[in-house]
Amino acid sequence: MAAISSLATLASAGVGIYAQNRAAQQQRATQRAQLQVSQQQDAGRQEQLALQQQAEARARGEQVARTVASARARLAGGGLAVNDGSAAAVTQGLRADAAAGQADSDALFRARLASGRASLLNPDATLTNVLRAIPSFGNAVRNLLD
Repeated sequence: MAAISSLATLASAGVGIYAQNRAAQQQRATQRAQLQVSQQQDAGRQEQLALQQQAEARARGEQVARTVASARARLAGGGLAVNDGSAAAVTQGLRADAAAGQADSDALFRARLASGRASLLNPDATLTNVLRAIPSFGNAVRNLLD
């Protein structure tokens, strides 16, 4: 009779391990689906950020062009040669400020893209399921040995 109960315990442990394995497979499938959705969302966010970055760069370029044209017109109206001396320094300074602003914007863009990346350390629960199964298997073995 003791052998039958030990076999029943072993069978019960086997069924428990099988059930845990099936649950783990379903969990992995769910995680894969969630990962795909997350990757699609990340791709959408990255595309949105890229389009926003391009629009800001285009707007900044147009604003700099208007500002430089306005400054050149004022300087030319004042009788200064717009390509020489202080007039050239003013327009060059405007362009340098715009380039620095674009560099800052590019750095922010790269930081936003980097922050949207998924971690490589996402758990897949493989080891967790094995560790959960060990106690029930150990109990079955202990009952067989008793």
